[in-house]
Amino acid sequence: MQAEGGKGVFVTTRWSVVLGTRAGESSRAAQALEQLCQTYWYPLYVFLRRNGQSPEDAQDLVQGFFAHLLGGNMLNRIAPEKGRFRSFLLASLKNFLCDQADKANALKRGGGVQTVSLDAATAEERFHLEPQDMLDPAKAYDRRWALMLLESALTRLSSENEGERRKRFDRLRDFMLGDPTDTTYAETGRTLGMSEGAVKVAVLRLRQRYRELVRDEIAETVATPEDVQDELQHIFSVLSA
Repeated sequence: MQAEGGKGVFVTTRWSVVLGTRAGESSRAAQALEQLCQTYWYPLYVFLRRNGQSPEDAQDLVQGFFAHLLGGNMLNRIAPEKGRFRSFLLASLKNFLCDQADKANALKRGGGVQTVSLDAATAEERFHLEPQDMLDPAKAYDRRWALMLLESALTRLSSENEGERRKRFDRLRDFMLGDPTDTTYAETGRTLGMSEGAVKVAVLRLRQRYRELVRDEIAETVATPEDVQDELQHIFSVLSA
């Protein structure tokens, strides 16, 4: 769903649904919020681990936080001015941590209930691959958030190129993300039965579609179409730091 499609389209994105909650719409908003949490739990896990939590406590805290966020009357307390889901989520987690009396109550916080499905083993494996020089929890959170957005857009692009287009996509993917050093457009063209020019055009189209999907992913997490470009710039600044 593209933010450029106008306000009538934009308001159907997940975070806009949450912010636009009215009486009688709470189940739709709750579902939208749960889907966002399901997508973006891992940056919170990275934040907690960088903040000194053990793997077990980080998992329990994420679950406890989501139980708090998705339960009760929390939806009614989310103010419309909370423009970016990224900022709202981290601020809410920090508030949640301040309310916790003791790390020893980690399991009690989560109640032993899996509010959102977390792959605990994979989470820790992924965490050990995070840059070890990025110790600031907030910066680590922002970096992982940015990468999650790009990965999600790439997954969607990949799913659009299934079947007969899969071989070509797999060959062109590296060019789309950055010209590889181990092959050339001409060599790839010979492998795919395409001219060098046709390969370049195909790569350009993939890049254009990828940018569209990245903007779509961002649109799901901000309140207005105007926020998309600002969030995009933030993501690039985070990744280039």
